Amino acid sequence: MDPRFQRHIDACNAAVLPGERLVLRLGGDDVGYLTREFATTLANSGVVVGAECATLADAAALPALARTMAERGFYPFRHEAFDVRAIPGGTVLTTIDRGALPAFGIMAEGVHLNGLVRRPDGLHLWIARRAAHKLLDPGKLDHIVAGGVSAGMDAWQTLLKEADEEAAIPPTLIANACFRATLSYALDRDEGLRRDVLQCYDLELPADFRPCAADGEVESFELWPIARVFERVRDTDDFKFNVNLVLIDLFQRLGML
Repeated sequence: MDPRFQRHIDACNAAVLPGERLVLRLGGDDVGYLTREFATTLANSGVVVGAECATLADAAALPALARTMAERGFYPFRHEAFDVRAIPGGTVLTTIDRGALPAFGIMAEGVHLNGLVRRPDGLHLWIARRAAHKLLDPGKLDHIVAGGVSAGMDAWQTLLKEADEEAAIPPTLIANACFRATLSYALDRDEGLRRDVLQCYDLELPADFRPCAADGEVESFELWPIARVFERVRDTDDFKFNVNLVLIDLFQRLGML
């Protein structure tokens, strides 16, 4: 692959696991990774810290522990619970606030949608610009629809919800979305360790459809020729880090790579 695209893939897979981290164990299940410094702060909160792992015997205690650490200033509390699993699609062991996921190195699931439009002058893609007030990656370019899978929901339910909230895509249109790929990665960011599993969908939209930012998450939408998207991913870091991976997958499926 062209190294200008490969760099995005490498950047999203740069975390060495466990590396210097301790494995986070809930009962008998390994669910995340803690820095030794953060693990030490948990030692008086029911977490048993050993040489290679930190164990919380009662998985049900994790949500309250995560909230306590947010109140102590280790990360922002997002007021959105995510399911905790040892493996993708596995049994839900407990929940944790979204803001705590990177600090605990726990896997999260998200959905991304390529909003495609076929016009006489070729294939186009709807591009969103993230609002300036977003906590993470403000102002970055993004998909028409993308979001995390909250506790108790699956990827398809999340896609329906986010399509309505983020872009005002009606149910009659989003019902035609097609699942295309599952992508995963692990990388270190300012907020901590990101271990994400992305469920990727394509949706062909009518030429007269115009997305509308219904929930304030998006500053604006633009319809770009696919060649312009290709060049922007290749030559810049303007897209949110994980959006690059989903677009590279799209480019491969379109035969552009």
